[in-house]
Amino acid sequence: MTGRITLSNMVFYGYHGDLPEENTLGQRWNVDLILTLDIAQAAATDHLRHTVDYTRVYGICRETVEKDRFKLIEALAGHVIDRILDACPIVDAVAITIKKPSVPIAGILDHVAVETSKSRADRLPRTGL
Repeated sequence: MTGRITLSNMVFYGYHGDLPEENTLGQRWNVDLILTLDIAQAAATDHLRHTVDYTRVYGICRETVEKDRFKLIEALAGHVIDRILDACPIVDAVAITIKKPSVPIAGILDHVAVETSKSRADRLPRTGL
């Protein structure tokens, strides 16, 4: 039985961006995650060890956003996904949306965002190419 665990609108403060001001002042980042995994054993046993510990996933996301530094939102998103897949072998795929509400654009907009996903199968080396 496939299931999805969603962590919605996590808010962190980090120092990402290509402009020097973004790296000096930092800004707020909003992150949504969808984790896809087999939840059959967790549903049958009611034990945390048979699913993903989403408090651990939250911590991975928080640490990556708040401690690491990237110029591009795309790089930040890719690193969050890879760290989750590395730390949580039960997770088959991760989808992420990262929103940057304080974007340095001379105009009015709510945020800029990147949405991407990666499955565990996407990480396997390809042969015969």
